[in-house]
Formats: sequence, C-alpha cells, structure tokens
Amino acid sequence: MGSERKSMVISDEDRKTTAYHEAGHTLVGKLLPGLDPIHKVTIIPRGMALGLTQTLPEKDSLSYSKHQAENWIAFAFGGRAAEELVFKDFTTGASNDIERATSMARKMVCEWGMSPLGPLAYEKSEGPVFQGMGYGNKSREYSESKAQEIDAEISRIINEGYKKAMDILVEKREALDRLSQALLEFETIDGNEVEMIVQGAA
Repeated sequence: MGSERKSMVISDEDRKTTAYHEAGHTLVGKLLPGLDPIHKVTIIPRGMALGLTQTLPEKDSLSYSKHQAENWIAFAFGGRAAEELVFKDFTTGASNDIERATSMARKMVCEWGMSPLGPLAYEKSEGPVFQGMGYGNKSREYSESKAQEIDAEISRIINEGYKKAMDILVEKREALDRLSQALLEFETIDGNEVEMIVQGAA
C-alpha cells in the first residue's frame, strides 16, 4: 500500500472527507459483484494519497467481462459520490479515480467492443482519453461524427457508473456512516472488519 506518512498533519475536516471518500469506495466495491475483495482500507496518508482502499484478487484473471468493467467504474467513483452525497461538494482527491475510470470506459468503447458502437477497434491503448480531443496531427481512421459518437458513449458509460455508485451509497447511507466512523476511530480496517461493519455487527 506504499509507505505511511504518519508525520503529515491533516485537519479534522480533511480526515473526515478522506474517511467518507474511502468508505464510499469500500461500500460500492463490497456490494457490487465481480470485483476483487476489499483487503484493507486506511486514512493514513501514503505517498501522494490521503487514504487508500486496497483490493486483492482471489485468483488470477486475464480478462474483464463487460459487467465487471462497468462495476469497476462504479467502484472507482465511490469516493467522489460519497463526497457529493455527504458534503455536497468535491475535492481533488478523486482526480486519479476519474482518470482511471475514464481510461476504462475508453477501452470498453475503443478497444474491447463493449458498447453499442460494435466490436470495432477505434484506437490503440496509447491514444488520447477522448477522441474528440486528439492531439496535433494524430491520424484517425474514422470521421469526426464517429469521434463524437465515441465521446458520447464514453460519457454515457461514465455517467451510468457514477449513478450506480451514488444509488448504492444513498440506499446504504447508514453503512457508509459506520464505515467512515470506524476509519476515523481506527484509521485502518481490514476486509473482515469491513464485512462486520457493513452488516451492522460492529
């Protein structure tokens, strides 16, 4: 999970925001099928992150299904959705989550054929995130109108993933509160403790 930065001074407000952010990831990741189990959650700063939700695969997997990819995007947005739900505001803490979720959605559309646009490879993995924002003289083998369709499909997948995360957090708000309070009290909790908290046993 990276080296801890226990000497870093964090305000109570930032600790609470981070606790809800990580609790949001944790709850969405815990409740959606097809995702790797939650291994550990912490609000102790590590590297550039103020907190971290770590998952560990139960077995090696060489591919994603469309359903898993969609649920992973929702998991990535669990932190930002929790911030919006609880604080009616956003922080910069979700920037990496947004980047990774957008990359996943782009691959679904442009590389994996997991959209209504069909099983076509529109770009290689090193391409830009949104096709309508190509750089310089980058060559394309499709029209500007197709680029707009691609952008719209990526946006749809992102928005549906965000809504899925928010719907879970609204429905399970009490569990979200319990997880965040546990993180504020103990700073780090493991997968078994997450299970008990979500079930209301702790």
